[in-house]
Amino acid sequence: MIHITKAQANEFNIIQYIVNETWPVAYGRILSKAQLDYMIALFYSLEMLNENVKNGHHFYFAKEDDTVLGFLGIEHNYKGNPVTRIHKIYMLPESQGKGIGKLLIDKAAQLAEENQSEKLSLNVNRFNPAKGFYEKLGFENVGSEDVAIGNGYLMEDYMMEKKIR
Repeated sequence: MIHITKAQANEFNIIQYIVNETWPVAYGRILSKAQLDYMIALFYSLEMLNENVKNGHHFYFAKEDDTVLGFLGIEHNYKGNPVTRIHKIYMLPESQGKGIGKLLIDKAAQLAEENQSEKLSLNVNRFNPAKGFYEKLGFENVGSEDVAIGNGYLMEDYMMEKKIR
């Protein structure tokens, strides 16, 4: 049985492990290895994960028994609005397609409602097949944006939202 638990700072190495296992599979055909390495170092250092928490992010693990299969990173009241932002959601490749990602999205929606959010929002790379996963769960494409992240790299994303109220 899958259960969802809140991640603690001393467990951030598990997030790093999942990212290192997942990103080459998810983005290997979309981004260069140099960009992958740059983004992982930029977004998933222990310092950055701790900074995320300091700035209001919450991390959750999807576990089967004691084995972590994936994680979720959210922020309530995103940019001062009644929105819960899904900043990160990744499943180990061998755990994908088993409904665990949906459980994490459902957990995000439950926490969003508890925090009086009206919708969930997220960005997804324009070339990532995960866009279809989000659409199946009721997210709608509300635009696109290119975000410069340094080193000449861009995140080329669709912005997606799902109303929960």
